[in-house]
Amino acid sequence: MRKLLLASAATMGATLAMTGGALAQPVKPVAPGTIVVHLNGYLQFEFAGFGSTVNKYDGDKLNPITTDGDARIYSGFDAQTLSGLDYGAQVEARTTTSDAGVGAEKNTGSGGSTGDEGLYIKRAYGYIGSPADGFVRIGQGDSGFSLLQSGVVEAFGDGAQFNTDGGVASLLPTDADPGNFIYADASNLYATDKLVYLSPALAGFSFGGGYEPNSNGLKEGYSTNALASSTSAALSASTATGDIGKRRKNTVDAMLQYAYKGDGLVFKTSGGILYGAPIAYDGARTALGTATHFGYDDLEVYQVGAQVTVAGFTVGANVKGGQVEDSYYFKPKGARDALTFIVGANYVLGPYVIGGSFYQGQSAGSDVPGATYTPIGAKKAVPVGRSLTEYGVAAGGNYVISPNLSLFVQYLYGHKSQLGNAAFVTNLKDAQVQAIGAGGTFKW
Repeated sequence: MRKLLLASAATMGATLAMTGGALAQPVKPVAPGTIVVHLNGYLQFEFAGFGSTVNKYDGDKLNPITTDGDARIYSGFDAQTLSGLDYGAQVEARTTTSDAGVGAEKNTGSGGSTGDEGLYIKRAYGYIGSPADGFVRIGQGDSGFSLLQSGVVEAFGDGAQFNTDGGVASLLPTDADPGNFIYADASNLYATDKLVYLSPALAGFSFGGGYEPNSNGLKEGYSTNALASSTSAALSASTATGDIGKRRKNTVDAMLQYAYKGDGLVFKTSGGILYGAPIAYDGARTALGTATHFGYDDLEVYQVGAQVTVAGFTVGANVKGGQVEDSYYFKPKGARDALTFIVGANYVLGPYVIGGSFYQGQSAGSDVPGATYTPIGAKKAVPVGRSLTEYGVAAGGNYVISPNLSLFVQYLYGHKSQLGNAAFVTNLKDAQVQAIGAGGTFKW
């Protein structure tokens, strides 16, 4: 998800590139019959302040001044056979969250083993192929729907905006933080096991696609797999309502991108689809107004986008829609389809970067056929609003001190609105949040 890896101040001033997990080819070119091992990473830390309509509930209040950050390790190797075949592996480890006031606590996993909760694996995949034939990836990582996304400009500020794990947006109350399925580089898509093919470019066109049997990562869902249960990785049906609506099976995606580079101009445009099936609910029939009463539609998402870079200025736009909820969850049958768009831009001048973006979308949110709520002061229930409307504004800047050190500032404003939305704990019709943070990124 993070795209903030600063390269050379001499070449771009402040280049925010894809992380090692999102590269479509070997990280480091190697000579035939050799192997290159690498251990890269970054540390990001910031101070931030925020305000929200939902930062107080039931007598508790969030401190508006806080800190946050993230650390990641990118390890792996790149190699080439004597015949010129490239192969290698990439593993991304990062810090994770834990309970308040305890730091990295001890945790008992589903298999009964005790381990440290402070570090976990987000991407882990191997690849084999060549620039002429394309590359095949196997393991836990990105597919074409993420890798060939065009028009979503995130390369400014903390490098992630609302699409974050450790950035300013992670500080925001989730009940007011707008959803983010406008970002295809989301962990709900790339942190799962899959088979991926990435084609070579031919006359500017390239293709990427993948197949994902289930929505589990490496070693997830196999510790107690003797009988079919909610802990089983390959579960196709469940009697537990909590298993339904999030877990996928037989997910496929396909993306086509066209890229042109010349005369100081870089242009990219792409489009594609993502399809997945929900695991079925075979428990007792639930009440009208619950998502499992009618079940869920298949996951059917399309996207199209474009971006252009010239004279240090990049501008882009992207549209996504279809049968989907925020976080790439399934939508209940009978609820509305989702539609969202984003526009953004950044400008690089020497060691400085400034940028901004705006996105807006509508989805079903808390709406389920038959769902109702009782407004404060009312005597009877009324239907939940059909649409959850969300939008987010991001603006930020960077100053590159050296190729491996950058300072940044990031501002975010988010809004979401839906009558009767279950996330609005005070029965409000909408929620708002804004935050500003400043920090630094150390990269090696």
